[in-house]
Parts: sequence; C-alpha cells; structure tokens
Amino acid sequence: MRFIHKILLLALFFGEIVFSQSKDAFQIVRLKYNGGSDWYNGQTEEVNLLKYISQHTNIKTYPEYKFVDLSTGNIFAYPFLFMTGHGNITFSDNDAKKLRTYLENGGFLYVDDDYGLDKAFRREIKKVFPDKELVELPFSYGLYHCLYDFNNGPPKIHEHDGKPAQGFGIFYNNRLVLYYTYESNPSDGWDDPDVHNDPPEKREEALKFGTNLVVWVLSN
Repeated sequence: MRFIHKILLLALFFGEIVFSQSKDAFQIVRLKYNGGSDWYNGQTEEVNLLKYISQHTNIKTYPEYKFVDLSTGNIFAYPFLFMTGHGNITFSDNDAKKLRTYLENGGFLYVDDDYGLDKAFRREIKKVFPDKELVELPFSYGLYHCLYDFNNGPPKIHEHDGKPAQGFGIFYNNRLVLYYTYESNPSDGWDDPDVHNDPPEKREEALKFGTNLVVWVLSN
C-alpha cells in the first residue's frame, strides 16, 4: 500500500489563489454557511479525528477547532473544509461561485449529513455545480481502501432512517473535489465518547474512516 504524506501548505498557487495554513501541520476547518442549520455542532469532532490521525499515521496535524465563513471568510486559505448540520442550507449566488472556484482550484469539501441536511444540501450544491451530479462511489474506490479497508463503503455509525450508508462524490478534472456521506454520519463517531454514547468499536470505525478520507485527499 502506498502512503504519501503530502501537506498542502504555503506554496500551492493556482492562478491568483493561494492555499495556506498558519501552522506547519494539517488542519480540518469547519465551513460556516447560511440557512439556519447548526453548522457549528460537535466541535470536538475534527479535534478528535486529527489527534487520531497524528497517532496512527505520519501526518502531522493541528488539532484545534476552527471555522471559516463561506460568505465573508477566506476559504482559500484552507485546503480541506468540513460541512455538517441537521437542517437548512442557503448558498447565495456569490457563495456558490466562490465555492466552485475553491473546489476547481485545489480545495476539497467533505459534507456529512448529520440527519436532516440531505434535501437542502442536494438543492444548494446544484447552484455550485449545475452541470454535475453527485455520483455514488463504488465500494472499490480507493478512498475506501487507502489505509483501512471499508469493503462496503462508508460505515453505518448512526441508524437515522435505517437506510444503507452511502458515499457520493463530485469530480473535477478526474479529481474528487467533494465527498458526501448520507445515512452514515461518521463525524458523530469522532465526537467525545459521552456525547452520543457510541460503542467503542463504532467510534474506532468512524475514526478509521475519517483517517482514510484525509489520507486519500492528501495523496491525490
């Protein structure tokens, strides 16, 4: 298995866009969006995942909760954004254009439906990519096998409606620029143990899956 430690820092220039991070380490940054949904929930999720990644790979991480506002913030300063919530999302035309520019020029967005986000997310992402569809990734896709094997795709961490867990992507120039988990909810599994009272094996599964996601993004 080939494992590449590639941190996107400082000197990734794409036209006039510069991706950078303030720390010499990899960080996941929460995306703040409009519409009323709780984009801010579970603020230990990224922190715990980044700690796990640091402990189990050679990726140096910066485990601190940080968010950036899609409308007013410099999303181009962060190569990996994370978006979640339970309810409505609203992208303005400028938001949609900005997010598309970000994704087409080296950025990556992971979206996890925390239950109730799906309808609004699918509606608003069409503003960003009206010419593209969310496609379900086959279980053979490299993200599911780059470090830990997930032979059935994304894990089923929380039951929600009891439907099978699914993972969808949007590609630009053959690069996965957006990944979306539905009926899976691995990010809740990253949270502190007493938040959802998930069994230890479920939390471990969620953390391993999050590690795969980061390894895949940094390796491709």
